[in-house]
Amino acid sequence: MRADAQRNRARVLEAAEVVLARDGLSASMRAIAELAGVGVGTIYRQFPTKEALYQAIVIDRVLRLAERAEQLATAPDPGEALFEFFDRIVVDATAKKVFVDALASAGIDAKAGMPDLKGAIETLLVRAQQAEAVRPDVGMTELIALLSAACLAAQHNNWDDDLRTRTLTVIFNGLSVSPTRGA
Repeated sequence: MRADAQRNRARVLEAAEVVLARDGLSASMRAIAELAGVGVGTIYRQFPTKEALYQAIVIDRVLRLAERAEQLATAPDPGEALFEFFDRIVVDATAKKVFVDALASAGIDAKAGMPDLKGAIETLLVRAQQAEAVRPDVGMTELIALLSAACLAAQHNNWDDDLRTRTLTVIFNGLSVSPTRGA
C-alpha cells in the first residue's frame, strides 16, 4: 500500500471510531469522510461495506493492544505492566463492543484475521510472577477467566472510569503476592 493510502486508511479508522462513538451504528460514511478529510470514494475503495470498516476498526484496536503488550514486556515493573495491560483490555473491550455486535448481526466473525493476545498476556504474567509481583498459583486459565469476566461486566454494566478502577483494584489485589493497590 502506498504511503498516502496508508495515511488515509489510518485517518479513516480514527475518524470512524470517533463518529461511530458519537452517532452509533447509524453513522454515515459521509460524516466519517468529512472528519478524516477524505472523499467518500476513498473510504469505499478500502472498505467496500460498513461491516468491512467495523472489522478493520476491531483488528486495528487489537493490533494496537498487541503493540502495547510488546512494549510492556520489557517494562521495569512487570507487575504494573501486567495490571496496566489488563486494565487496557477491559477499557478496549467496552469500546469495541458496538463494532463486534454490528459484525455479529451482519453474520461476520469479528475475530477473523485478528491476532491472538494470549501469548502476550502469558509473557506479561510469567514476568510478573518471576518478579514475585503476582501469585505463583495463578495460571493463564484463571487470568483469562478474570479478564473475560471483567470485560463482560464492564460491557454489560457500562462501567465508568471510577467503577472500573475500584473493581480492577480488587482483582489486582487478589492476584498480587503483596496486595497493596488502592491502600
